[in-house]
Amino acid sequence: MARTTSLSGFPEWLPEERIVEQHVLDSLRRTFELHGFSSIETRAVETVEQLLRKGEIDKEVYGVSRLQQDEDSSREDALALHFDLTVPFARYVVENSGYLTFPFRRYQIQKVWRGERPQEGRAREFTQADIDVVGDGTLAFRYDVELALVMIEALSELPIPPFVLRVNNRKLAEGFYRGVGLTDAPAVLREIDKLEKIGAEQVSRNLQDTVGATPEQAEAALSLAAIRTEDTSFVERVRELGVSNNLLDEGLNELAEVVGEASRRAPGKVVADLSIARGLDYYTGTVYETVLVGHEQLGSVCSGGRYESLASSGKKTYPGVGLSIGVTRLVTRILSRSMAQASRSVPSAVLVALNDDASWSAAQDVAGQLRARGIATEVAATAQKFGKQIRYAERRGIPFVWFSSVAEDGSPTHEVKDIRSGEQVAADPASWQPPAEDLHATVLRAATTDD
Repeated sequence: MARTTSLSGFPEWLPEERIVEQHVLDSLRRTFELHGFSSIETRAVETVEQLLRKGEIDKEVYGVSRLQQDEDSSREDALALHFDLTVPFARYVVENSGYLTFPFRRYQIQKVWRGERPQEGRAREFTQADIDVVGDGTLAFRYDVELALVMIEALSELPIPPFVLRVNNRKLAEGFYRGVGLTDAPAVLREIDKLEKIGAEQVSRNLQDTVGATPEQAEAALSLAAIRTEDTSFVERVRELGVSNNLLDEGLNELAEVVGEASRRAPGKVVADLSIARGLDYYTGTVYETVLVGHEQLGSVCSGGRYESLASSGKKTYPGVGLSIGVTRLVTRILSRSMAQASRSVPSAVLVALNDDASWSAAQDVAGQLRARGIATEVAATAQKFGKQIRYAERRGIPFVWFSSVAEDGSPTHEVKDIRSGEQVAADPASWQPPAEDLHATVLRAATTDD
């Protein structure tokens, strides 16, 4: 991987690593577009007020200002870099609703910034890839099911280990908490969200100390969070806890629909995990988190959920459901564990060698013919000995070197050398084609990616 940069938390890639990242991005774009999602891009900055509308994450937001501030600048005018793509997308939908066709299906791949403590899997500047479906006033629940299936397909195309999409429903959780007498459901969810970090015993203490739960209520909340199934049998297990609530029933039915269809189409890749809470307050129904099997300590690589009122204008709301892939987190793990690598570090397939400095223009003619047919080509800058020009191609990772000369009758002749095998053959720049696997730099998966 690229060496540690001078600014911690702002990753940079070497050329061969960037090829791996581009492969991931291109694969995601292809899958998203196959499912009819349109690409958009939103601005990098939002007003502070807009960013902090939902959720308490102000400590992680990077403010943006000129080095010399205006004397009359105010908090309301302050700008900040977006910390995710969902909040800016909600604003985008409201401002452009008259130009969009609903339900609106969008994908968005952009940089985001978050002031976290840098560590593996957590950077201050990173790339996310989001898909969302947003409705005008209402949005069919079926989209919650569809987005889970789309994301499973998208992740399955990447050079990563097996993964599990863990799904829960906040209606289910909130209804259960209300049913046992815990009225501050968001506070309970925030504590349950810490389970994997601090353990059940500490979460139980927190529920009692900060939320006001009795030991019995804390035990009930933890019993719910302990339920995990790969099918819809979680419904029966929740019922066995003996809690009744209408919102609980609604959440159970919705989660059963997601898990039932997803487990049928992608068995083993979906789990109903009733400990999943998601920290952001704008989620209202289905919530998703995704972990790589054997790499659970990396955290979620893809998460999201249903939101009913994040995008709103007056009495008009635009409910949506979306999922976000942490592309930089995934790519960092792919590279650090050698799960995939680029076939070469440059796009060039051919280096056109020079016989002498006077042949540079003719070499450019050859390169032009090759490029016209989609073959990435470089031309040597100086007429060094052929051995040095070949070694230059080797260092660059260019597989073929092109040689041109003039026959006795004055006609040009051409040969191309595969410097890996040493084979050199006659070639015509108007028709020669490299093997398909050498035409572009490709990404090669490791023999196994589950270590």
